[in-house]
Amino acid sequence: MKPIQRFFDNEIIQRLVKNSGYLFSSSGLSAILSMVQGILVARLLGVEYFGVLGAITLFISVVNKLASFRMSELVVKYIGEFNVTGDKTRAASVFKLASIVEILSSLFAFVLVLLLAPLAATYLAKDPSTTNLFRLYSLIIPANFINESSTGLLQIYDRFRRMATINIVQSLITLALIILAYLNQGGLAQILFSYMTGKIIGALGISITAFLIATRQWGLVWWKTPINLLRERFKELANFGISTNISATISLVTKDSEVLWVSFFRTPLEAGYYKLALALANIVQLPVSPLPQTTYPELSRQSAQNQWRNMRYIMRQGSILAGTYTIAAALGLIIFGPLIIRYIYTPEYLPAYPALVILLAGLFFTNIFYWRRAALLSLGRADYPAKVNALLAGLKIVLVLILVPQFGYLAAAALLSGFYISNSVILTLKIRSLLAEKMH
Repeated sequence: MKPIQRFFDNEIIQRLVKNSGYLFSSSGLSAILSMVQGILVARLLGVEYFGVLGAITLFISVVNKLASFRMSELVVKYIGEFNVTGDKTRAASVFKLASIVEILSSLFAFVLVLLLAPLAATYLAKDPSTTNLFRLYSLIIPANFINESSTGLLQIYDRFRRMATINIVQSLITLALIILAYLNQGGLAQILFSYMTGKIIGALGISITAFLIATRQWGLVWWKTPINLLRERFKELANFGISTNISATISLVTKDSEVLWVSFFRTPLEAGYYKLALALANIVQLPVSPLPQTTYPELSRQSAQNQWRNMRYIMRQGSILAGTYTIAAALGLIIFGPLIIRYIYTPEYLPAYPALVILLAGLFFTNIFYWRRAALLSLGRADYPAKVNALLAGLKIVLVLILVPQFGYLAAAALLSGFYISNSVILTLKIRSLLAEKMH
């Protein structure tokens, strides 16, 4: 009992657990609501249209992320740094600069989706008549005009409880609309409208909250703060933003576009199986997914103060927390997975089970070392994850082109799992090396 007591007596761990608890409580409840949504949608649409739904929502998400510079990470790192030195003026400049860049990238992504919608409908959904559905769902992009920057600001000022509340409200609204669609036996368009409405409300809630925080921290006219105050750091900020953008772009290929690869090379039917496998595998990531958001500000603070042993302690204890849950959840899904699919989603979705088992192997590694990217960003090595991901992504693309057309969604699951394992091992070894240098 004493080791457990010492674990929770640590001030850093207390803050980490508290903030993670806020996000986990919301993500846990949201995941339950999302699972109910998924069950209703899967039963309403059937496997093929369930796959088409995945193609539409993921295509918009991928294009949006393609233009994204992951401004939340830049905001956390540099506002956190200026907060340590008490330079509120430059902190405000960072948020202003990040917001402007994100607005411009969102406009670019929105226009790009409108132009590419006919091609996406033809080659991903395999149905040109769905073009307008792609364009309808693209309205979430302008609604997320400064969502990344706003999320970073909420993180750095520990507004995790507020983020959790907004997340739950968004999920409840989405579920209510989906239940209505289910009762009315609505179609794909009504389901898309339900998802879109929830996401827009969530994004606007985060942005409004961020503006209120900025006003409270920096005054009513913070937005007039000149960006030129950062001119000596422009190159550094640009390099950081480009590195995180490269990482985000690579993630599109290696993780976020999985269903799209299957839709393109195979059929919406297989995409439907794979979409369900990914959704069920997400259960393993439930309490772990908030940890990077809460761990990154803590690691960034410790790095700014050269507290390397504290960084190692945070990562080690985080791995213990994540690993304990991951093992239990994965075993539960392996044992009860077929029953869950058969009796909750209907037997036509049973081919999703083998893909689920394959995915769990990779998720074990990525969960245990969930802090790997946050640690490298905190150590000033935003370039390293980008380089490693680029190398692994290139290899994965080649294998996708060879294996997915022939073996379908099972090959896609195996390649994603392999990517998770390779990425986790390589980045973790690099972090270990960097910390060893700094501690000696």
